[in-house]
Amino acid sequence: MAMLKNLTTDLLVYGKVETTLPRAKEVKSIVDSLISLAIKEKDNFETVEVKVVKAKLDAKGNKETELVKSKNGKEYLKDMPSRLNARRKMMKKINKVKDSEGNNVDLPSKLFNEIAPKYADKNVGGYTRIVKAGPRRGDGAEVAILQLI
Repeated sequence: MAMLKNLTTDLLVYGKVETTLPRAKEVKSIVDSLISLAIKEKDNFETVEVKVVKAKLDAKGNKETELVKSKNGKEYLKDMPSRLNARRKMMKKINKVKDSEGNNVDLPSKLFNEIAPKYADKNVGGYTRIVKAGPRRGDGAEVAILQLI
């Protein structure tokens, strides 16, 4: 299971993975289900404004509240319950990843915001492609390249 999680994560991060044919078939079914789940739930959120309590007190001794926005300047996005459940299901099937600078990569957000809109107009399934690359040199196992279409 850990190997399939690693392959699934690598496919979603890099868009392409080279592995044996049976593993590629398993990962294809997992990734197709994740992408279809992301397509179903991609627009299921609401934007909210959040008041944050500062530790500073005013002249009367009350805590000050201030309307803030997120670090990137946009409003906060609140997942609806079904999208939150979808996000949790995705996290069961993929690993946490860091980029080259050491920052965490949010793969469920990448699925919702980048990958799902790309496949939104496509029919159900068929988001990945398996290309056979011939036998491996050392043991003769059938090698395949799995890629997002």
